[in-house]
Amino acid sequence: YPSELLMQKITEDNQIPVHIHVSVSLQYVAGLKGRALVEFFHSNIAEVENEELRHLMWSSVLFYKTPSVEVMACVLLSTKAIYFLLDDSFIHADEHQSDFWNKENSDCDNSSFHLSCCFVLKLNDLQSVNVGLFDQYFRITGHSADHIVTCLTRDSYNTHTFIQQLMAVLSLLARTPSPEPVDKDFYSEFGSKNTGKMENYELIHSSRVKFIYPNEEEIGDLAFLVAEKMDGLTNLPSLNILLYVLAFQVNHFEGSAQNTSSLQPKTLILTSSDLFLFDEDYISYPLPEFAKEPPKRDKYQLADGRRIRDLDRVLMGYQTYPQALTFVFDDVQNQDLMQNLTLDHFGE
Repeated sequence: YPSELLMQKITEDNQIPVHIHVSVSLQYVAGLKGRALVEFFHSNIAEVENEELRHLMWSSVLFYKTPSVEVMACVLLSTKAIYFLLDDSFIHADEHQSDFWNKENSDCDNSSFHLSCCFVLKLNDLQSVNVGLFDQYFRITGHSADHIVTCLTRDSYNTHTFIQQLMAVLSLLARTPSPEPVDKDFYSEFGSKNTGKMENYELIHSSRVKFIYPNEEEIGDLAFLVAEKMDGLTNLPSLNILLYVLAFQVNHFEGSAQNTSSLQPKTLILTSSDLFLFDEDYISYPLPEFAKEPPKRDKYQLADGRRIRDLDRVLMGYQTYPQALTFVFDDVQNQDLMQNLTLDHFGE
């Protein structure tokens, strides 16, 4: 340890997405290669001498205690824990959460250069992993509200790779086996499900960590919600969700010293007749077992919706991934103008 193959893989993965701006401290981490990266992990991050770094990933993350603040993090998976190296802008942007980030430990605020918070989630404390729709994100749940983190990979490949690596590492953990299941009779097996709702697909790992995947009903619920937002303009059976993707909406600011743009996280949903942007809660659903009350906001909140028939053109940038798309819609105030003209001119 470490093998050449592992060092090559970690070096390749150690790249900050080009559209994300991070602090100097994280840029330093992203500049490390191969053995230097492994040594950095052991000398600055690792909590146990004999743990091995197995996987590295850059991802946006959300914490259960601060659901409105999305921050870039370098996610490091070892044989003992999952480490989140966080951009220091997160700590300053959310200072009212003083109970979450212990201020006693931030004694390096006056330093001109420092590595910011490292959040640690030990594998022994891990209880479940919820995979989001179409593998666009996943949520890691520990034993309390402080130990719930969502990784917004916005990439099914990154999600799949991390889950595979996590399962492999969990297989190394020595946990006491679960007690033998009690044989159930037919009636208790099938009579207790009074929820009337199909459970999500659960895979219980040998380490007793649950991996929970969405079922078909989640898409059905989403289609129903979308149909509601369309004010009954379409009948539900014919409504098909063609695309669900986590994206960013670009807000461009002109006139400043330099033209800048901010990225607003959005969920883009495409149906056969409409294009929708939703503000989605990626961290609160499904409710953790210890939650005493439902979240303050719904899982999906409509931010914008346009009819495909009003789409005039789509502009594509020439840059590599991530691709920027601009949708240009006809700016018609009254969407049913033509229909009204027909009635006015040719009606009795």
